[in-house]
Amino acid sequence: MGPRRAAEIFRGRTPGAARYRIALYGSLAATGRAHLTDRAVAEALAPVPCEFVWDTAASFRHPNAMRLEALDERGKVLDAWLVFSVGGGALADEAGPVDALPERCYPVRNIGEALAWCEEHRQPLWALVAAHEADVFDHLAVVWRTMKDCVRRGLESRETVLPGGLAVPRKAESAHARARMLAGVMRELSLIASFALAVAEENAAGQVVVTAPTCGAAGILPAILYYFHTARAPRISERQALAALATAGLFGAAVKANASISGAEVGCQGEVGTACAMAAAAAAQLLGGTPTHVEYAAEMAMEHHLGLTCDPVMGLVQIPCIERNAVAAMQSLSFATYALLGDGRHIISFDEVVEVMYRTGRDLQSAYRETAAGGLAEVWRRRRERTQPPASQGGCGHGT
Repeated sequence: MGPRRAAEIFRGRTPGAARYRIALYGSLAATGRAHLTDRAVAEALAPVPCEFVWDTAASFRHPNAMRLEALDERGKVLDAWLVFSVGGGALADEAGPVDALPERCYPVRNIGEALAWCEEHRQPLWALVAAHEADVFDHLAVVWRTMKDCVRRGLESRETVLPGGLAVPRKAESAHARARMLAGVMRELSLIASFALAVAEENAAGQVVVTAPTCGAAGILPAILYYFHTARAPRISERQALAALATAGLFGAAVKANASISGAEVGCQGEVGTACAMAAAAAAQLLGGTPTHVEYAAEMAMEHHLGLTCDPVMGLVQIPCIERNAVAAMQSLSFATYALLGDGRHIISFDEVVEVMYRTGRDLQSAYRETAAGGLAEVWRRRRERTQPPASQGGCGHGT
């Protein structure tokens, strides 16, 4: 999403370009083909032709860097732009955030200050969002509608195998059918898992999803909201769903402002960990929790994802990403339930865990930060090397 937005912006300011040259660096270069980055950028620049340069060795202040160059007919560079894809479709360059909301949209800088606002005004967390973002519920209505459509498409998809070369089968439809035959807690958790699978599989297939907070973790929040909307009695109203979205977004925004939601920068703890915290916060609110309960649920969700690496096999958002969406969605309800067992008071705050997450992510080796160079990706690569037949040596044989 980020690279496509960057291409659209750059094309708008370079209408006279005869062709484009796009250099992808770091993690974008390592996983860009599997993430369809080149296709997204080429579509945004079409019909003007573009060429791609893949450079995994170059290093910039953010690992998701790209340089866009507009060229004339003779190959002279008319304009160039170094830009960073910082997560969830957001962009930044050397001057700061690109096309972002005003930095001080809110009078608070973190969740601790948000809780203080709630206590002072005797309001829930979602009221803070409503008080400082005009027409926010109109936007959230679009978000919620898109999430529901995505879950339904994923559950009803007739495709059997996801694209990309791993031959990962779609499981959402069969998982949902089996979940409906269960009872009690197993039924509830299995339904949540099937909803998360539906969205994560749609993302892996290149379909429309809502970044919550990223595409790779897009199945977690809609799964828990869809569960409360369709499967749990009493079912939540549209207004309750939007208020839960507002609260979830507040926690995601706090992580993005004070740390990072980019798997390339801090590992999967910044993506799935944040998404689970957002979903746990939403669930705690829907279960009737106070702002303190909500913060506690989110804190646990983030805390128990600390150190989670980002090691996608073949660079695809499939293994282990899809299963992580399903498991984290189920966990989010558990965190919310546990938080409501007490009064919500606890020792380590959400903001402190976010700080730890950011430091932990920066300490991770680059192989474990969305480069597909370590962890599960490395295991898969070694297996393929062991099982591939040897190349043909000489002659006119048909070696592979």
